[in-house]
Amino acid sequence: MSDQASDFVLQAISFDTLEGWRDDDPSGLFEVMRRCRRQITDVKPYRTGSLGLSAEDLLPLLMDAENFTPASPASARAFFETRCRPFLIRSKDGRPGFVTAFYEPEIEVSERPDDVFRFPFYSRPNDLIDLDDGNRPAELDESYVFGRLHDDGRIGAYPDRREIDRGFLEGRGLEIAWAKSKVDVFFVHVQGAARLRYRDGRIGRITYAAKAGHAFSAIGKLLIERGEIDRAEISMQSIRAWLASHPERVDEVLWHNRSYIFFREAPSPAISLQTADPEAGPVAAAKVPLLAGRSLAVDRLIHTFGFPFFIRSDSLTHLDHGRPFRRLMLALDTGSAIVGPARGDIFTGSGDLAGERAGTVRNDADFVILIPKAAAGRFD
Repeated sequence: MSDQASDFVLQAISFDTLEGWRDDDPSGLFEVMRRCRRQITDVKPYRTGSLGLSAEDLLPLLMDAENFTPASPASARAFFETRCRPFLIRSKDGRPGFVTAFYEPEIEVSERPDDVFRFPFYSRPNDLIDLDDGNRPAELDESYVFGRLHDDGRIGAYPDRREIDRGFLEGRGLEIAWAKSKVDVFFVHVQGAARLRYRDGRIGRITYAAKAGHAFSAIGKLLIERGEIDRAEISMQSIRAWLASHPERVDEVLWHNRSYIFFREAPSPAISLQTADPEAGPVAAAKVPLLAGRSLAVDRLIHTFGFPFFIRSDSLTHLDHGRPFRRLMLALDTGSAIVGPARGDIFTGSGDLAGERAGTVRNDADFVILIPKAAAGRFD
């Protein structure tokens, strides 16, 4: 295990002692696993995280899933039981894992601006470049993975949310669509994707393309620190309510989060919030469509996309009709706020109902990673 992963350990456990495992039905994961296999073999392998598990370690499991159709929840579980070993991710400081949730908002938009639709979603500017250790200026922290290429060849930080909101990108033809609300646009930035409902009834879809490079700063944390919202009451809904009741302070609060997200237009297949069809979700960082309730965003500096995680949370009950959350999920996405070995973001689906479910998820949780047996011996 690398130095980056030295603040936690993997504790081998058994499926027999994995509470909630026998009640889960992971049957819906197999189509997503087949898509991950095609991404790895036909396009590009996923980057290996500091834990040291690679796409090559995962590939035998995905190959076995290629022609496997579970006949029952028990057979779906047996597929993983015979091929993987479960490891509890345990922080050395004793802190529990933590989950939040995200969703794909649906936003009413216009393809042209007017007095009502005034707030744009931007595509990636051509002066925004990827940064690495070879071209990152010394004055920019290593967390900056994007920067601005100036006309004279200099590289520096890209303008932040305040500067872009004040018009830095105007007149460059980067607008994809315009929304009615700056707050709606901000929360789409937080989620990283959205369904766009145009005035003529057409449905479009945008997904993450790049970011300006600045660190994500949670406005909920800011409002707690200022005493505006009690820590016990913080949620997406309470933040939205506070912003709606303090319109004169919206810019000040939103600009606290300097991070700014750029989007690209993506295919928009038919969507049903009740279906287990993986087409229902947006294509995220792992380059496969997210499956609602079974897709997890993780810290990609530590973990590698495509690996299965069994998430247990006694306090998270509203996603499973009052029952504690116990589900096998696949690591398919990441996010600026998802930092740490036992930190995850659960994808709840698309639309307002999914947003209501996602907005109040802030729960301690156990993270159990399933490692294919050929690679598991490295962690004993």
